[in-house]
Amino acid sequence: MSEVTADLPPGAQLLRREWLGFDESGQALIRFQALPAFTNRHGTIQGGFLAAMLDSATGICALARLSPGLTVVTRSLDTRFLKPAAVGPITARARVIEQTERDMVMRAELVDVQELTVAEATAQLRILAKR
Repeated sequence: MSEVTADLPPGAQLLRREWLGFDESGQALIRFQALPAFTNRHGTIQGGFLAAMLDSATGICALARLSPGLTVVTRSLDTRFLKPAAVGPITARARVIEQTERDMVMRAELVDVQELTVAEATAQLRILAKR
């Protein structure tokens, strides 16, 4: 699965999402660029942007695991913020935890350039036929 920037949805373009593929353990790797415009009054990345990265990572990982005629929507995103995140590249590691015919449970973590986990989430996704 390859993404071309012009083909990305606007939110993914804003987050500068880049699909890196799957690692040897089967986790999806997705890179984002945390921009200075994403910072809060403390100079770190505002939590809403980190949550958007986690939501994007779980969704794109799920899509990579499904047949082309299916899509997913997020039903819930339980997010935990662990450490302040700095401006710069942030890599998501996402994986499927459970899957039924109608639902998927995903987990993702965001890792900064020092390999510190800054946030993590569990997402409940609904599987739908594409329209």
